[in-house]
Amino acid sequence: MAKRKIEVFTAGCSVCEPVVEMVQSMACESCDVTVYDLAQQCDTKECVSKVKEYNITSLPAVVVNGELLSCCADRGVSREQLEAAGVGSPT
Repeated sequence: MAKRKIEVFTAGCSVCEPVVEMVQSMACESCDVTVYDLAQQCDTKECVSKVKEYNITSLPAVVVNGELLSCCADRGVSREQLEAAGVGSPT
């Protein structure tokens, strides 16, 4: 039986750590959990290439079997959101 590959991307911050702990506490024998702390940078730069590969735009993020979970997708800051909030416009 193949293991379920779970990758957790974190910045080691107080918002990320509860997510890391939750994933680790939920993991079972068929789960292979890897945590990438982007604040520490990994020696091989594998974590940076994986962020690009999975199109991760915000942290924390969880990838299961090569698929970024929908709860972690499309949450990055966009120029459109900033403009809509009035950033760059006179008051």
